[in-house]
Amino acid sequence: MTILPSARQKSRPARRAPSAGQDAQRSLVHAFATFTQAADSLEKSYAQLQTEVARLGGELERANTELSRSLEENSRVRSFLAQILEGLPCGVLVFDADGRLRVINPEARRLLMLDPSWMPEQGVAWPAVIDRLLAESSPKAPAGERELLLNDPAGTRFLGITRAQVAGREGAPRETICIVRDTTQEKRLAGEREKARRNQALAEIATVLAHEIRNPLGSLELFAGLLADSTAATSEASQWVAQIRAGLRTLAATVNNVLQFHSQPCPEPIPTHLDRLLRETVDFLAPLARQRGMQVRLTNTAGKVLLHADPHRLQQVFLNLALNAFRAMTPGGWLQVNVAWALPVDGPQVQIDFEDQGGGISEQHIEKVFEPGYTTHAGSPGLGLSVCKQVIEQHRGTIRLHSTPLLGTTFTLTLPAAGDLE
Repeated sequence: MTILPSARQKSRPARRAPSAGQDAQRSLVHAFATFTQAADSLEKSYAQLQTEVARLGGELERANTELSRSLEENSRVRSFLAQILEGLPCGVLVFDADGRLRVINPEARRLLMLDPSWMPEQGVAWPAVIDRLLAESSPKAPAGERELLLNDPAGTRFLGITRAQVAGREGAPRETICIVRDTTQEKRLAGEREKARRNQALAEIATVLAHEIRNPLGSLELFAGLLADSTAATSEASQWVAQIRAGLRTLAATVNNVLQFHSQPCPEPIPTHLDRLLRETVDFLAPLARQRGMQVRLTNTAGKVLLHADPHRLQQVFLNLALNAFRAMTPGGWLQVNVAWALPVDGPQVQIDFEDQGGGISEQHIEKVFEPGYTTHAGSPGLGLSVCKQVIEQHRGTIRLHSTPLLGTTFTLTLPAAGDLE
């Protein structure tokens, strides 16, 4: 503090003490200033709070919008996945970690033959077929698709079952998914392919054997004819030769059936005289018929008929039908062959009937007689009638069968004719 000179100290007037009103006024001003500053600060804080609230409100609105969009997308995805699950061509069953069935789609219900209204409920036993499914697809079973057989009213069905577990977090329980599909058709096709493969292998072997047999067979037929000429004067030897020739013709017919059925060559149509072809066939069959104590009769009311046909294959049809008739008849029977005009269908038609006096064919066998390999005679390959059907259909004709048990059988052939030579 600066010390003034004493003279000046004496000349300066003394200050008066402030009054109480002035102190109150100054306090009020100071308080008002402080209040104003606090109000300004509060107003700024409020403005900042409003800005923050607005910002948070915007963020919340955006979050709500995003959440709504996410929920809508989840709902759409769930609906889409549910539609996929409903429309899957295979059955799907999902079991939780406790072994409870959580999901089953309609195809699984159909394949397992479950009631559409059945719902898996806790504490309620489920159908036995689901227990069988779980047993077949248990983790202890070998890996890969397992097979389950079901007895359906329409026949046995095969179901393929594949089991998988959903990958979860380490140590967390995992759901089990079972995929079920119907493999019945697949099994059938595999069986048919295997059967076709075996038939093809058999056909190749049969064709090779038939060709190998056919070569010496032709020589045997030639020598048998020469032997028949040289023994014509000896009745006993002639009978033996006739039986040899009849046996050779039967063997030749069987070989031709095998070759024609498996090779199935396309027919080569040429102008063919049907009446002449039938007469040659009847003359060819006469020794075989006599050997068996039977007769073959030919009646032609159509006259000279011209066909566009493969004469060798057509003659094989006639031989097959005649040999079948001989097998069905007892000694003393006769085979009647009738030729007549049929009702024209897109042109002239000729009808040929082979009528025997055999025991007939039962009704349950009639639908099967044209199937390859089907026969009621032991030792027969069962190809004769199937070859007949193939050849006639290749000639744009039809073959029908009428049989009466104990009275006989009639095979009716209808072929398109080129015209009447007369």
